[in-house]
Amino acid sequence: MAVPRVVLLLFLAAQAFDGLFTYTAVHAYGVHAEGNILIATWIALVGPAAALFGAKTLAAACGVLLYTRSAHRTLSVLTAVYALGAIGPWMVVFAQH
Repeated sequence: MAVPRVVLLLFLAAQAFDGLFTYTAVHAYGVHAEGNILIATWIALVGPAAALFGAKTLAAACGVLLYTRSAHRTLSVLTAVYALGAIGPWMVVFAQH
């Protein structure tokens, strides 16, 4: 399997795990667990499942678009940003409880 395809799969997995962790945190700690004000507003309006599904589906579609446009370096950087900036902090939060 080519490296760009692996990066895409990692990006998609990061989106899925971020959505799952955010959903879990919102149920455990309330809507204020979401740091993105736009997502938090949508969670308040339509509920966490619909808001997070929509946000993560849009992010995944953007990742696929980057992949199809051969923007592999950008996709790699975004994957690393999600791993460090989204998944990592949730792992710390859940490890403390």
